[in-house]
Amino acid sequence: MVEIKESSVLDLVNTRVVHLNAMVQGVSAGLIIGFGIFVATNWLILAGGHTGPEGQPIVGPHLSLLGQFLIGYKVTFVGSLIGFAYGAVIGFVGGYSLSTIYNWIASVRGRNR
Repeated sequence: MVEIKESSVLDLVNTRVVHLNAMVQGVSAGLIIGFGIFVATNWLILAGGHTGPEGQPIVGPHLSLLGQFLIGYKVTFVGSLIGFAYGAVIGFVGGYSLSTIYNWIASVRGRNR
């Protein structure tokens, strides 16, 4: 049987997994968040809501609170497209930023070894 020193395995792993591709991380996070808002909005539209006291339909009162942060967002099909765009941008910025910060920390930590 081959004996492997634990320190050599750790060094190999640390040198191989130190950097993330920030662009890919940003695009994937943006698509996931944007698609999540799109699906959640359309799910509520298709499921329907209940009728309010004056007979008006009430669909997704909690999800409609996103309109406070995302200008133009409503629980409608057009609103789901607007929400997808906002989610894609917010997800991209978040994913790209986290990857960049991770890469910076990994490079600083790698220099200190």
